[in-house]
Amino acid sequence: MKSFTKNKIWLRTVLQIFFFILIALIAVNHVLKDSGIEIPLLSNASLHAVCPFGGVVSLYQFAAVGTFTQKIHQSSFILMILVFVLAVLFGSVFCGWVCPLGSIQEWVGKLGKRLFKKRYNHFVPRRIDQYLRYLRYIMLIWVLYATAMTGKLAFGDIDPYYALFNFWTGEVAVTGLVVLGITLLASLAVERPWCKYACPYGAILGITNLFSIFAIRRRESSCKSCDICTHECPMNIPVHAVKVVRDHQCIGCLECTSEAICPVENTVIFATKGNL
Repeated sequence: MKSFTKNKIWLRTVLQIFFFILIALIAVNHVLKDSGIEIPLLSNASLHAVCPFGGVVSLYQFAAVGTFTQKIHQSSFILMILVFVLAVLFGSVFCGWVCPLGSIQEWVGKLGKRLFKKRYNHFVPRRIDQYLRYLRYIMLIWVLYATAMTGKLAFGDIDPYYALFNFWTGEVAVTGLVVLGITLLASLAVERPWCKYACPYGAILGITNLFSIFAIRRRESSCKSCDICTHECPMNIPVHAVKVVRDHQCIGCLECTSEAICPVENTVIFATKGNL
């Protein structure tokens, strides 16, 4: 048994930083193009064109009349398909490894951990939390319906992802800035609050956890029931109580695995059914 020391899934950290910087540079390049200046090798498309959720909200209009929702580009459809294939294989790892909004919440949360220590991410009573988690499905239904009926990106004015990378341009609605501010402030007490309670795209990807080929799996024969995996899970999933994590909120961050936190080797692993 290895000693209880938390290791970093360094590849995940590298990818989070990479995609955060990439999206930030694309946002800057989109603004610079109006001045005749562009960053070499980078797309000058808007953030909506490089967001896979844009493809989702355009599905109805594309199927009905063959056009895209306002501000959405064909690239969003391509990204949507790629992310969905990834999700079928590995679950909602896009949320835990790629999404810049998820990453910034996580980084702000590191300060919250210092402030609140063991209380961090355990402020919301479980009996309330279990219902709040379904709010993002209500958000998803509203976004899809409103976008389909209007042909416009209904989510745009409250999108914290867009506000995060465009707050300095003057193009962001006040409501978007307010939602972003609330999200970051809440991240000091709750891990990834937007991901847990409001993200419509996370709601879709979370469904793929129910049937993805790879999943978090726990070997009951070597498990010591120490509950460390559950306590360290950013999404408050009771990993120690299940054999396979099929929770719709799992983001595949691997923080609960033997590579990161479990003190027993090859006990909590990210694998296919045949490797358990």
